[in-house]
Amino acid sequence: MLSKIDAQKFNTLIEINTLINSNYTDVHALLTRIIESATRLCEGEASSLLLVDRETGELHFDVILGSNSTEAKQYTIKLGEGLPGWVAAHNKSIMANDVESDRRYDRTFSKKIGHATKSMMAVPMRIKDECIGVIELSNKKNGKVFTQDDLEWLEIFANQAAMTIQNAKSFEKVRDKIETLQEHLKASDGYHPFIAKSPVILEKIAIIDRIASTDSSVLILGESGVGKEIFAEQIHLRSARNHKPFVRVNCAAIPEGLLESEFFGHVKGAFTNAIQNRRGRFEMADGGTIFLDEIGDLPLALQVKLLRVIQQKTFEKVGSDVSVTVDVRILAATNRDIERLVEEGQFRSDLYYRLNVLPMFIPPLRQRVEDIPELASFFLKNAIKKTKRDLKGFSDEAMKSLLSYSWPGNIRELQNCVERACVIGKGKWIEPEDLFLDSSPGRSGSPAASDPFHTRDIGGDRSLKNAINVFKGQYIHKVLEENKWNQTEAAKSLDIQRTYLSRLIKELEITLDKA
Repeated sequence: MLSKIDAQKFNTLIEINTLINSNYTDVHALLTRIIESATRLCEGEASSLLLVDRETGELHFDVILGSNSTEAKQYTIKLGEGLPGWVAAHNKSIMANDVESDRRYDRTFSKKIGHATKSMMAVPMRIKDECIGVIELSNKKNGKVFTQDDLEWLEIFANQAAMTIQNAKSFEKVRDKIETLQEHLKASDGYHPFIAKSPVILEKIAIIDRIASTDSSVLILGESGVGKEIFAEQIHLRSARNHKPFVRVNCAAIPEGLLESEFFGHVKGAFTNAIQNRRGRFEMADGGTIFLDEIGDLPLALQVKLLRVIQQKTFEKVGSDVSVTVDVRILAATNRDIERLVEEGQFRSDLYYRLNVLPMFIPPLRQRVEDIPELASFFLKNAIKKTKRDLKGFSDEAMKSLLSYSWPGNIRELQNCVERACVIGKGKWIEPEDLFLDSSPGRSGSPAASDPFHTRDIGGDRSLKNAINVFKGQYIHKVLEENKWNQTEAAKSLDIQRTYLSRLIKELEITLDKA
């Protein structure tokens, strides 16, 4: 027991306890604060905090004060080696005021870092009676010797450090769980109903059931807007991984400079504004499925790292050299001619073959017209709920128009068409003139052909300002579709700043399609 309570040390203890219970954002800074306090109050010249790595059987330096920290952090100490190693191996404290006479002392390390050690205290940091690290102080100032009180105070500070690490681990575990649950909740809320009646799609369902039972990579091919993401969802939902996260990544929508961090995460300080550690999408998807949409737009530099994840199931976060292992099934999709990209050297052939283990082609909507009435009715029901319109459905002529149109934009275009008709239609039934379908060769035309500027969309407000806003909205919508809803690329096409484009999207209420 302490011979007496030192007021300064006691107040410092209270101060640190307050910090431990309030701040987990920077664990290293908090541990440094604890070691600084222990060193100052026990009058040590130098100190360090070492953490135990049970896998390697070594201790590595986490905090070093008062000596050559850069040099020291390059070294590790084996369990049982030197005074710190002995403390970690035996889970007991040591006080040696003449280290040269202690047979457990290893002078070679002091020579390596150029630090002459005369006296030392070393105490274990414990969590549930297990040593997780060691705090050591060397050379009491002014030639003094360490006392039993010094050792007991250092043990108290070691308990605080252990508590800090335990709380930080618990906090990180809870935070990671919350992130995973949030991602899973978003995914769960985002699952699309699967609507199909055509024989060709019903055949795909049978294939999905067989594919879902494996963990092989799947490459989903098809035009833009055919619903590739919906098929990826079905593969996940019908697999043994369906209780784990389904994480979506649109490779074309994320700036190239951020893709690696988005995929694999980063550590604090890896780059400007990296103020804390961040998990990437692959780590969030651990145990589940990751869906890489627009894989054909993935930069070559990142293709190499993705190939490694597929082959070895490991990666390093940005700014770290520590490998992270994950168990993730990869589903990828693209609307581009990926074989041509391989021939042109824009896509790695080895990655293509790894992804193309189980290829699946989704036919365009014009090749499965049996699905059009089902999909149109579904979109109309949702639109009626949003707009609170009292509509009975499509007239026979409107349905004929839907069935005869070629749908170059596929399901996405059908959804937009139905939602627009629900807003501007005036009667109880959706009529052909409400659909504004462009005429196409071999397909029936519509009133849109005689109204190329879509003046019907202007509504009752015939002012020039409103007409310009209507045109702006439709034109920006078209450019976004052409750029696969990648705002960065669309802004380049429009020759405006991306931030300005984002503001226009909000002001003009342009809906970004996700079908």
